[in-house]
Amino acid sequence: MPVRLSVFFSRRQPWVLVSLVFGIVLLCYWPALQGALLWDDPAHVPRPDLRSWSGLGRIWLSVGATQQYYPVLFSAFWVEHQLWGDTTLGYHLVNVVLHTTSCCLFALVLQRLWSAPTIQLASNQSAPRLVPAGAAWFAALLFAVHPICVESVAWITEQKNTLSLVFYLLAGLGYLEFARHRRPGIYAVASGLFLLALGSKTATVTLPAALLVVTWWKNGRLEWGRDIRPLLPWFLAAVTTGLFTSWVERKWIGAEGVEFDLSIGHRIMLAGRIVWFYVGKLVWPADLNFFYPRWNVPAAAAGWGGYLGAAVALTVIGWILRPRSRGPLAGWLLFIGSLFPILGFFKVFFFIFSYVNDHFLYLASLAFIATATGGVALALARAPFWARRLSYALFALLLVTLGGQTYQQCQLYRDNVTLFQATIAKNPDSWMGHHILAFALAKLPDRHDEAIAQYRAALRLNPGYPDAHMGLAVELARTAGGKPEARAEYERALQLRPHYAEAHHNLAVELASLPDRLPEALEHGEQAVRLQPNFADAHAILANILAKMPGRTAEALEHYAESLRLKPDSAQAHHNLAYLLAGLPGRLAEALPHYEAALRLQPDYAEAHYNLANALAAIPGRGAEALSHYEKTLRLNPDSAMAHYNMGNTLAHLPGRRAEAPPHYEAALRLQPDFPDAQTNLANVLSALPGRESEALAHYEAALLINPRLPEVHYNLTLCLSRLPGRQADAIIHGEEAVRLKPGYLEAHNALAILYAQQNQLTRARIHWEQALQLDPKNEAVRQNLLLLERMANSADRSHPSDFPAKP
Repeated sequence: MPVRLSVFFSRRQPWVLVSLVFGIVLLCYWPALQGALLWDDPAHVPRPDLRSWSGLGRIWLSVGATQQYYPVLFSAFWVEHQLWGDTTLGYHLVNVVLHTTSCCLFALVLQRLWSAPTIQLASNQSAPRLVPAGAAWFAALLFAVHPICVESVAWITEQKNTLSLVFYLLAGLGYLEFARHRRPGIYAVASGLFLLALGSKTATVTLPAALLVVTWWKNGRLEWGRDIRPLLPWFLAAVTTGLFTSWVERKWIGAEGVEFDLSIGHRIMLAGRIVWFYVGKLVWPADLNFFYPRWNVPAAAAGWGGYLGAAVALTVIGWILRPRSRGPLAGWLLFIGSLFPILGFFKVFFFIFSYVNDHFLYLASLAFIATATGGVALALARAPFWARRLSYALFALLLVTLGGQTYQQCQLYRDNVTLFQATIAKNPDSWMGHHILAFALAKLPDRHDEAIAQYRAALRLNPGYPDAHMGLAVELARTAGGKPEARAEYERALQLRPHYAEAHHNLAVELASLPDRLPEALEHGEQAVRLQPNFADAHAILANILAKMPGRTAEALEHYAESLRLKPDSAQAHHNLAYLLAGLPGRLAEALPHYEAALRLQPDYAEAHYNLANALAAIPGRGAEALSHYEKTLRLNPDSAMAHYNMGNTLAHLPGRRAEAPPHYEAALRLQPDFPDAQTNLANVLSALPGRESEALAHYEAALLINPRLPEVHYNLTLCLSRLPGRQADAIIHGEEAVRLKPGYLEAHNALAILYAQQNQLTRARIHWEQALQLDPKNEAVRQNLLLLERMANSADRSHPSDFPAKP
């Protein structure tokens, strides 16, 4: 390392160095700062049920409350969500700050390690040569800009890497300080930091072993009391945490099955392949990808002997060279040891996609960078002057090259579509890449066909992936004629994963729309709730199904209440509960607050405006409010024939506003020409408006053309025709049809009797009044008309039919 550069990177300028590192990191990662949530980020940013204080308690006390049991990490996410909610910029900035902090701590650790030994060595031992101080900051800058770190820093989920590394390095610094001074307080602080690292990510379990390697490198030997015994509690914590995390990976996350069944021989060969893959990406970080191809280990392992042999050979060479320099062997052991948890000996869920991934290398890269940097720095310290001067340019060129690649790589982390299109371009066989891309495309307007194609591609590559069957089903259900295939895909997802609560829920939704399959819908809805009792939407769909079933209204109300307890901001649940309450005797008043809550949560909820309008229209004195909601319904959905129709009905019954009703009935008929009720009610209104009887007559007749079996329309047509000169005979025909269709139609019998009496057909008139009186013996008007008829029949003069009402 050049002397001037070493002086610049001296400890006398700490804030300058920290600012420099932060500025470089911020510049490199600038494109990622506005990145959206990616892949499983929503599983890490706290869900609504974890955002309260009780949710924070569940993060610590309930295994399964979060995707992985990393309570320190998810507590950090909880705090961040309290500060800026779902705004991704805050999370990205935290990752940048944590990465910067790790870079600076890395430099401090190296300065401490590359200083003079802390323990007096025996005469036959050689102390490590001192590395120039500036080399530590050079290593830190290399780590800061290396593109292998992009996945860990630009992906919000991998705050588990950036946060755990800060605690890892702080714990390491704390232990090095304890090794110098042997103070219990320092040991306690360092131990606490190590526990925080373990609670952020289990990959940090390697720290106590790494400290032993570092101690051996510094001192040339390990002593039980001085070096090993203080780390025993750390080893115990590491082993316990590691075993627990391995159990969680297998039992809760799903790292079990044939995909993870490898023989010990295959695992050893895989480990050798993984090590050299990562060495290659550190030395030449080209063609980085989110999902690398997943190797067929049983088929390929026989050809991997060279990788394993090279790793063993390098270890042997390091052991042979240790009397001259322990640094290469120590660095190699640190690198291998840091990778050990993800070398294939343990079941890691990510292995279902690929055995290698950039974020697995984040911690281990420190050992490789430190070893390489230290070796180069020592070589340059003895190099000619011109070589040291040349190192300035090479150093700058390396940083600019790596930083530029990091900047370009960060641009891919803008959103799921960008990232996984790039992933598939490099690895077309990535079934998970196709799946995530499909999920992202499904959220975009007019790209559902592309989403379906991507889901099908994922299933061609992995037919046994239930989530892809689920996603495909969701998209098919949204297409015309796709619902039968969607139901089949949901059923296939449940065959593969019987405990799939979301698939049970979605299948219940689809089946609920088929009256003959309502019992099956109920079964799936109940199963979803059993599997996931806190699944608010499952309670809501179960309530919808129960509401359609006789005698199960009380259960439906209970499930609506539970759904709203779990998810009080569900506009649909409020609306559906209101709709059920509105249909129950005496509970209309309870429905109104739920309709209003639905509209507060979702002001453009057309169906809620419409049903609230219907409820208000049924309450005396609230017609004007109903009109307001009908108007909002029509602004949101101008093609709603029913909204026009009911608005016309409401206007027809409001004092002074009857004349405004016909345009809405007419609009309903333009939208739905075969709408007999709209024809009828339009005719009713027109018949009450002066001079519009002929229009009314036309609409009554149009209603009967649509459905001739409407006794009320025949009756209304009877009334209309009776007021037109010369149409009494036609009126009688329709009156007779009304009572034929509805024998108990008292008003029609009375109207017919009046018409017959006016036509001097007293016998027929008597028959209908007698039938009317049988229907309602207390009807005084019918009784008086019948008495008048009897007087006329007994009178010699029968020439006064006008004594009866002029119209029925």
